[in-house]
Amino acid sequence: MITFEQVSVRYEGSAAPVLDGLDLTVPEGELCLLVGPSGSGKSTLLGTVSGLVPHFTGGVLHGRVTVGGRDTREHRPRELADLVGTVGQDPSAHFVTDTVEDELAYGMESLGLPGDVMRRRVEETLDLLGLADLRDRALGSLSGGQQQRVAIGSVLTVHPRVLVLDEPTSALDPGAAEEVLAVLQRLVHDLGTTVLMAEHRLERVVQYADRVLLLAPGEPPVLGEPAAVMAHSPVHPPVVALGRLAGWRPLPLSVRDARRKAAPLRERLDGRTPPSAGAPTGSPLAASDRLAVRRGPVHALRGVDLPLHPGEITALMGRNGAGKSTLLGSLVGLHAPASGSVRVGGRTPHRTRPAELIREVGLVPQDPRDLLYGESVAAECTAADADAGAAPGTCRALVERLLPGIADAAHPRDLSEGQRLTLALAVVLTARPPLLLLDEPTRGLDYAAKARLVEILRGLADEGHAVLLATHDVELAAELAHRTVILAEGEVVADGPTAEVVVSSPAFAPQVAKVLAPGPWLTVRQVAEAIGA
Repeated sequence: MITFEQVSVRYEGSAAPVLDGLDLTVPEGELCLLVGPSGSGKSTLLGTVSGLVPHFTGGVLHGRVTVGGRDTREHRPRELADLVGTVGQDPSAHFVTDTVEDELAYGMESLGLPGDVMRRRVEETLDLLGLADLRDRALGSLSGGQQQRVAIGSVLTVHPRVLVLDEPTSALDPGAAEEVLAVLQRLVHDLGTTVLMAEHRLERVVQYADRVLLLAPGEPPVLGEPAAVMAHSPVHPPVVALGRLAGWRPLPLSVRDARRKAAPLRERLDGRTPPSAGAPTGSPLAASDRLAVRRGPVHALRGVDLPLHPGEITALMGRNGAGKSTLLGSLVGLHAPASGSVRVGGRTPHRTRPAELIREVGLVPQDPRDLLYGESVAAECTAADADAGAAPGTCRALVERLLPGIADAAHPRDLSEGQRLTLALAVVLTARPPLLLLDEPTRGLDYAAKARLVEILRGLADEGHAVLLATHDVELAAELAHRTVILAEGEVVADGPTAEVVVSSPAFAPQVAKVLAPGPWLTVRQVAEAIGA
């Protein structure tokens, strides 16, 4: 179905090609998973299949890519629309209508499908992706995860033979991600759809892949069975890391397979417990008191009490649309309370000038482009140093520490999603605000970059900063957060130490907790320290 013949792609100004010597075939009805560090060329490879590379994003394409017999050099994206469905990292960039139902129908209208077919497919897709209650909602009023599901649905209604997906579950809560992956499995197994997917959250998807393509800078591409590739891949999910630590062969790719091998490890850990974090001390740096917020007709928050203490990292979790981003926005003054109150550093955020509030709290939003306005990475870093009153080079050093190799001259819009997020993180961290708010901070980040982020945030907490991160990344919460708060329908339904909250909720439990239950273990690092590995 998809054939790459000695494919290389080089962008103007780059010292080396992003892809080099790619020669492989993806057959019909197969789910092929692309893995690799940020910036390794995964999005570029997907773009060559959809025709976005080189027709839209630029670059020089050598070799030949054919999809269903069509050469993508000779067919522009619009000429492949009936064959290839594409969902990129930024779902809102795909939207051309105003409401959910209109967006699901737009692609079929463009292809001239009959009205009765369009109506049936829209209803099927609304049910498949749990969007029926949102059919009349304005796209701009949806959460990031809800927008992600709409973007995927708008592609599915066309019934393409090939699906190209770039981080399709990155903004989805665990339940919604499972629903989307179940739909993809059904398309592959029952309809013979070919799926080419890039994803950093391998713990969600690797067990569903038929084959894995590993891309690493400076290394030849590696295509093989998932377990064989994971055995030496530099990026791998926690269940594979646990298998490597315990010496399990073959390596498990799912929690179920790992549990079958884990009895000896559970016995070895019996009677031991990981260290626990102490209770926070000192007065809260910020707090909400019976906070209620309305966003149009929606009650986004209802009576939320949330103190944030110095030195404490709090994970804010919950389904898409639960109110997480609204709560973060309220702490920086983006939303005025309908009732209740918010205080940050003794100030009322929505009544405080931004120039004053920025010294108290910093927010990294879901879309990092909201913070980036410079013409280059160097310009963004220079401006961040000046705004924060920091020494020249402070922001650039943070960028290099989080994700090495980003060029000074690169324009922010030309960066990958993970690279843009890294730059936005560095811009906010440069000011070292007492309260740091992060909205989905690991979208687009590989495991190595995520580990570096964890190290930086731990360092800030040790220095007395408070960190609140809204995330669907249960592995990040398990590794980093002292405390976890779960929102549902705008209300706090759980609030306590991370080990207690996530283990009691199957949807939010990390892989290690599921494998080693009923033990108290959350991360591979805890297990390694306990057994002296």
